Amino acid sequence: MEPSALMKAGSKQEESFGVQSRTVADLGLVPNLRRSNSSLCKSRRSQYLFNSSEKQENLSSWIPENIKKKECMYFVESSKLSDAGKVVCECGYTREQHLEEAIRSQAFQGKEWDPKKHVQEMPTDAFGDIVFTGLSQKVGKYVRLSQDTPSSVTYQLMTQHWGLDVPNLLISVTGGAKDFNMKPRLKSVFRRGLVKVAQTTGAWIITGGSHTGVMKQVGEAVRDFSLSSSYNQGEVVTIGIATWGTVHNREGLIHPTGGFPAEYIMDEEGQGHLTCLDSNHSHFILVDDGTHGHYGVEIPLRTKLEKFISEQTKERGGVAIKIPIVCVVLEGGPGTLHTIYNAITHGTPCVVVEGSGRVADVIAQVASLPISEITISLIQQKLAVFFQEMFETFTEGRIVEWTKKIQDIVRKRQLLTIFREGKDGQQDVDVAILQALLKASRSHDHFGHENWDHQLKLAVAWNRVDIARSEIFTDERQWKPSELHPMMTAALIANKPEFVKLFLENGLRLKEFVTWDTLLYLYKNLDPSCLFHCKLQKVLAEEPERVVCAPAVPAVQMYHVAQVLRELLGDFTQPLYPRPRSSDRPRLLLPVPHIKLNVQGVSLRSLYKRSSGHVTFTMDPVRDLLIWAIVQNRRELAEIIWAQSQDCIAAALACSKILKELSKEEEDTDSSEEMLALADQYEHRAIGVFTECYRKDEERAQKLLIRVSEAWGKTTCLQLALEAKDMKFVSHGGIQAFLTKVWWGQLCVDNGLWRVILCMLVFPLLATGLISFRERRVQAVRGLARVRAFFNAPVVIFHLNILSYFSFLCLFAYVLMVDFQPSPSWCEHLIYLWLFSLVCEELRQLLYDPDECGLTKMALLYFSDFWNKLDIAAILLFIAGLTCRLIPALLYPGRIILSLDFIMFCLRLMHIFTISKTLGPKIIIVKRMMKDVFFFLFLLAVWVVSFGVAKQAILIHNESRVDWIFRGVMYQSYLTIFGQMPSYIDGVNFNLDQCSPNGTDPYKPKCPESDPTRHEPIFPEWLTVTLLCLYLLFTNILLLNLLIAMFNYTFQQVQEHTDQIWKFQRHDLIEEYQGRPPAPPPFILLSHLHLFIKRVILKIPAKRHKQLKNKLEKNEEAALLSWEIYLKENYLQNQQYQQKQRPEQKIQDISNRVDTMVDLLEMDHLKGSGSMEQRLASLEEQVVQTTKALHWIVKTLKDSGFGSEEGAPSLASQKVSEGQDPELDGRQKAQDLGDTHHTNARNLLYPNSPIMRFPVPNEKVPWETEFLIYDPPFYSAERKDKDLVDPMGNTMDSLSRITYNAMDGPVDRRSSHGSYVVQDGLPLNPMGRTGLRGRGGLSCFGPNHTLQPVVTRWRRNQDGAICRRSIKKVLEVLVMKHALSEHWALPGGSRDPGETLPRKLKQVLQREFWPSFENLLMHGTEVYKGYADDPRNTDNAWIETVAVSVHFPDQSDMELKRLNSHLHACDPGISIRWQVVDKRIPLYADHKAILQKVATLFGAYY
Repeated sequence: MEPSALMKAGSKQEESFGVQSRTVADLGLVPNLRRSNSSLCKSRRSQYLFNSSEKQENLSSWIPENIKKKECMYFVESSKLSDAGKVVCECGYTREQHLEEAIRSQAFQGKEWDPKKHVQEMPTDAFGDIVFTGLSQKVGKYVRLSQDTPSSVTYQLMTQHWGLDVPNLLISVTGGAKDFNMKPRLKSVFRRGLVKVAQTTGAWIITGGSHTGVMKQVGEAVRDFSLSSSYNQGEVVTIGIATWGTVHNREGLIHPTGGFPAEYIMDEEGQGHLTCLDSNHSHFILVDDGTHGHYGVEIPLRTKLEKFISEQTKERGGVAIKIPIVCVVLEGGPGTLHTIYNAITHGTPCVVVEGSGRVADVIAQVASLPISEITISLIQQKLAVFFQEMFETFTEGRIVEWTKKIQDIVRKRQLLTIFREGKDGQQDVDVAILQALLKASRSHDHFGHENWDHQLKLAVAWNRVDIARSEIFTDERQWKPSELHPMMTAALIANKPEFVKLFLENGLRLKEFVTWDTLLYLYKNLDPSCLFHCKLQKVLAEEPERVVCAPAVPAVQMYHVAQVLRELLGDFTQPLYPRPRSSDRPRLLLPVPHIKLNVQGVSLRSLYKRSSGHVTFTMDPVRDLLIWAIVQNRRELAEIIWAQSQDCIAAALACSKILKELSKEEEDTDSSEEMLALADQYEHRAIGVFTECYRKDEERAQKLLIRVSEAWGKTTCLQLALEAKDMKFVSHGGIQAFLTKVWWGQLCVDNGLWRVILCMLVFPLLATGLISFRERRVQAVRGLARVRAFFNAPVVIFHLNILSYFSFLCLFAYVLMVDFQPSPSWCEHLIYLWLFSLVCEELRQLLYDPDECGLTKMALLYFSDFWNKLDIAAILLFIAGLTCRLIPALLYPGRIILSLDFIMFCLRLMHIFTISKTLGPKIIIVKRMMKDVFFFLFLLAVWVVSFGVAKQAILIHNESRVDWIFRGVMYQSYLTIFGQMPSYIDGVNFNLDQCSPNGTDPYKPKCPESDPTRHEPIFPEWLTVTLLCLYLLFTNILLLNLLIAMFNYTFQQVQEHTDQIWKFQRHDLIEEYQGRPPAPPPFILLSHLHLFIKRVILKIPAKRHKQLKNKLEKNEEAALLSWEIYLKENYLQNQQYQQKQRPEQKIQDISNRVDTMVDLLEMDHLKGSGSMEQRLASLEEQVVQTTKALHWIVKTLKDSGFGSEEGAPSLASQKVSEGQDPELDGRQKAQDLGDTHHTNARNLLYPNSPIMRFPVPNEKVPWETEFLIYDPPFYSAERKDKDLVDPMGNTMDSLSRITYNAMDGPVDRRSSHGSYVVQDGLPLNPMGRTGLRGRGGLSCFGPNHTLQPVVTRWRRNQDGAICRRSIKKVLEVLVMKHALSEHWALPGGSRDPGETLPRKLKQVLQREFWPSFENLLMHGTEVYKGYADDPRNTDNAWIETVAVSVHFPDQSDMELKRLNSHLHACDPGISIRWQVVDKRIPLYADHKAILQKVATLFGAYY
């Protein structure tokens, strides 16, 4: 490649970051780029995914319709030849590479080649997936598109068809397009930091896409990341925007229907002056202008695309931010400088990496200097150092241009960040990039606190809590809790637990945050993929109420959420959110879900503005947030919120219940396992807190178990644990002690069981003191109170019922075996009475409803118990047997039925003995083994039936008797397993006397196949014997041993948890007998009669016993919950301590400390070496300056004089001292010295025109300073009001009629700065050169006078008192703004000739008030008069302004009231308002300077 070509490639291929102002037309480019997030229950996870074939098909049809390429349609032979020596067209392509129409075309014959006419658009033929041959199998995306493609179409392709998520940040990396060397350490730091910031913030990285220069560095950074362990956390989106005509081997990418994939071959050796694509980029946009080998084609498209993306708004969790953009600069040449200048000019922050070379190092070297020290000579020196090879090509004009651009770049220090390796606080590039964005955000003017809001929004969007802690939550800003509410909502919805924790640490109170509307908004923004969202949509779809104009699916309300939660928690709970009345609560002033919040405009706090005086808060905000997090299976978020909970044990148990119920319906196995694991974790937390409570105070801990929790649907902790089947919690020693306490009633638990039974049989022994009671009152009393306390104890009731039940079974057996007469005896009548009492007791249990759940729910609850079903079946079977027994003809069948019923009554004993610690676990094991038996019987039936049918078919011919078929197939085959072999199966014991030859004898089986003459069997004995052996092998050995193994496994599995299961099931029996009448059957009928009178006749409602459910008084409950919170904190501290003491955690901590120490040592070394280098450089400069000074002294002495002081060089000040930050030090100098010349009037691009000014550095501004190459363009804009402006031409004839420094008719051409110079018939700007001649966009040559009325009043609170900040009073100023402007302005400006009021003021003030306002101006105070540094100023025309303060000190001033009543914008595009005076107010710079003078005049806050 030739040096000239390299130079061209280096200058043109450098990446652009130019930004253009947004026009009105851009606003409508994208009709709707958002994808629908609606979901269906059955396919909630798969609805967003298309299979690969559908994607390709969709892409193949959409791209050719919307994206075009460019082709040359007219071949014009060029004077230059291709690298291969072939004749090429002016477009760069050979004749063979043109279309036939281009070669044969006659339409353009004889005309010069013009790209606008001879290049046409047609559907693109290169798009799809790209794979780099011989490299990684990573598949990327690519597209060839026209340079005129709208940014909206490109963005739609990236987000919708390529499936890229909308970025939270846009990183545009720019710099040298040629390969350059970086220090290994700097290269490593840059690569690690760049990828880290892209990954953690969800950013897009945009580069030039080629395998050279800075693009290669970015690609290698992505490659290193993909090989690291953190690659699984997410792919880094790296977009390369390159020129199609400069891509080597691009022929392989051409596929008219799309390449899926297209193979690309990297051939760096044969690329010539072209470039190869970088294999480490994920997406490529190849910009085509129809030419070949021309670099820089992609720059305009990239500029527009980056600007378009930065104007898009990304909304998440109610927070909408414009996508921030940052420019990262490595190395680079002149094109890079232009890119940086454009970025800084349009407010885009830049991060320049010092040490990367060339432009980056030039800017880094001078960035800390005051503007006055950045001179042409200094820039010339730096260019000579960093551009040694091409320094000779720099002309004087080019050096001046560089000086001017660098001055403008450094002037906006708030947008410029220099990354210096080893600098304190900037050890990582990612931190430098994010700090640059925050620094730029602070520099933007916002009303009030919105600047800090903007920074916090950015930090939340990036998910960088470290940046938020170090940069935002500092002593500089004290956050009010209410200001964090919008960000808290966003952090919750986006699942960013670290930010939730940060906000809680900084004073956010959940009780103030969680209101009814906030909670409703959170549920409307549930994750569409979660199961709870699906269930909620089902409820909405089944909503019975429909309004005619309502949408198909009604909006989510909290009672819908309550309905789903009740399904999960159980019907035993009350709805957590009852259905509200229409007037129950106020509504938001703004509908929450539809608010779009711009970080540049309305604050997110407007979301939380409610109607005055009323805000509806929820009962328990922590509970509400905890449920919201749990139903979405958000572990970390739920953990943080649970730590804030008040009723923490109940909350943990409720979470366990919800998660277990959701896991049953979850289709995804991984999610289901996560839910179960999280449910187990919350059960352990409940156990941990209860253990702390139980250790501290047993009685209060047991109160927590049975306390009615209003927050959790009027249920108890114990009930929640039982419904959630939290066996570990229920088997806790403290809970079992409580259940034992309930079991023994008022008796002491240390009473022996023999004493209880003895007193049951001989109750007068109660008076002897044989039984002890817990309460002293009962213990001291003798008589009826003791008897009542004894027989009301559940343990006594239980044993009385056991004795009664055994008596019933004995009597039942006696009747069945001994005394079953045709007519019932008295014993049988007693059984009937006994059974009737059992039926009454079952009815009582069914109808017992202390919680008023309703008969239906009580019936469902009753029949959910297996033992209740067994009781009902036994009773119904007894009734059937009794019916048959009373009919004489069915006496015997009745006895059979009753005999079978007796078995069922005996099985009921198993439930009774579950209370036994010995028998209870064994009964559980038997129940589990019964399930194994059923599975075993299925396998056994397969073998029994198969063998039985085969045997029967081989031995017996046409057996027609069904009973004998069943015997032969099933019965005999089953008995064979246990050793009862058929006697004739092997033909040895064959005897015709034992069978019926023709099957007519009903008591004998039919004879097997035999010879009737020889009386011998003829069936194949060998086959039947073989089948029998195989059958016994599989059934006796295999299946029976399988059953034994299954029993053994079940025993081992259940045995580990038998104790827990028994303790868990023990509660049901205790609860049953705790609420049971004390009298056993049949005497229980007396209790039932008493209950009937009490409930039915006297209408006394049922009440649950306080021992299992107790509602506490408010004060007592508050004290109990406070005590629980205190012990919960102890539990969490213990957990943290135990976590730290774990060996794995200790090893991890030690490893982290070692890594930190190594990093600190490296950084200390780097800082030391860097500081040493800077100090040595400073010392070297001091020596040079000292040498010059000595030389001057010697020369002066030789001339026998002391010389002129002007010629004496001054010693250079030490720029960097140990421990100082050079950038901050330089910034301080700049602030001290400031810019002494106008700056806005020297902006290179003149406003509202394509005219570029001649660059004028600071030192060349004064007219007195020689500037030989100064040749500014002449520009006078054409205006509509031609009669009121000076002529446009620059000829003396047209300008000779103007009189300067005097009144020129109605135009005042006098300057407040005195007489100005008129040169060549044109006035000269008294402040110096501007880089442009003519009058520009102004009306007149010379001074253009304006008036700026500053109308102020004191800001007052609702009581009428003046507001103060930092002791000083706060002013309000009248400001106005046009719709297309980003800044507010004072209502002033130019005036029509002979008029007093400015034209802008007349636009917002009604005509009848104009004379009064003129009077106010006459009595106002002049605060400034002189030159205004305006971008419209030129060398020959400038603006001078007079600022007049009009202040209303009294709020009752009649003139102020009249002014307010006459404020009315005649143009709807103009806004007017009273705004608090603050240094952050977004006004134009010169207006802010005037406002500061007014604030100083009144001693007000600024």
